[in-house]
Amino acid sequence: MSRATRLSRRLAVTLAGPLSLLLACAATTAAHATGEPSEKISPVGGYAALGDSYASGVGSGQADGDCRRSSLAHPALWAAGHHPGRFDFAACSGASSADVTATQLSGLDRGTTLVSITVGGNDVGFADVMKTCTLNSESACLESVARSEHAMDHDLPGRLDAAYRAVKVKAAHARVVVLGYPHLFTRGACLMGPVSGREQSALNTAADHLNRVTKDRARAHGYVFADVAAAFAGHEICSADPWIHAPSLFTADVAYHPTAEGQREGYLPALTAALSP
Repeated sequence: MSRATRLSRRLAVTLAGPLSLLLACAATTAAHATGEPSEKISPVGGYAALGDSYASGVGSGQADGDCRRSSLAHPALWAAGHHPGRFDFAACSGASSADVTATQLSGLDRGTTLVSITVGGNDVGFADVMKTCTLNSESACLESVARSEHAMDHDLPGRLDAAYRAVKVKAAHARVVVLGYPHLFTRGACLMGPVSGREQSALNTAADHLNRVTKDRARAHGYVFADVAAAFAGHEICSADPWIHAPSLFTADVAYHPTAEGQREGYLPALTAALSP
C-alpha cells in the first residue's frame, strides 16, 4: 500500500466521526427550528372527520345507519380522492360538541394527521329553530332565533373550546380544519311558503353569527377555519341552482341540509382550499 493511500484512509476515518456528529446535530437543530417532533409522522397519515349532520352528509344521498353517514359527504369524497392511510368517518347526524368529545374521538391518535369538523349548530338549538320557523308564527320564529344567538355568545364558546381541546389531546400533531355553515336562503327574500322574508333574513344573520363565533374559537386553538358561505352564494334555497334542500313533504328528513352538489361543490372545495400550502 502506498504512503498516499494510507494517508487518505487515515483522513477518512478521522473525519467520519465529526462529520456524523455534525449531521446529527444539524438534523436535531432543524427539527427544533421547525417545531417538528423527533419522531416523524407520515405526511399521509390518518384522517378523521368529526361533527354533525353537515359533516356526515345528511341530504346528499346514500346515507348509512343511525348517524346517516354518506359516501357523498365531503369527508368521504376527500378521502376517496387523497387516499389517507386511515379514514375514520365519525361524524353523526344530531351531534353536538359534547357528543364529539364523548363518542367521536376513539379513532384519533398521534398517527392522525388531519381532522375536519363541523359542529355547533346543535349546541345552539338550530334544528329546533328551523322547526319553529317552518311550522309556527313569525314572532315565534324570531324569538327562537334570538335565543339561539344568545346561546352562541354565552354557551357555545366554552363548548367548542372543550371539544377542540379534546381533539388536540387525542391528535396532538394533526392539522385541524373547522368548517362553518352556509346561508340557507338567498339574500333577497323569496316566496318560500312557510318561512317569511323577515325570517329568512334573521336565519341568514344567525348563520353569520354562528360562523363568527366558530371561527374565533377555532383560531384561538390554532385551527384553520373554512368558510363555506361564499361557496354556497347563489346556491341557497330559492336560487336558480340550489344546493340546499327546501322543506317540503318529500324532503322533511333532509330539509335545510346540503344536497350532493352542496357537499361536492361547496364543502369539498372549502376543505381542499383550507389544506393548500
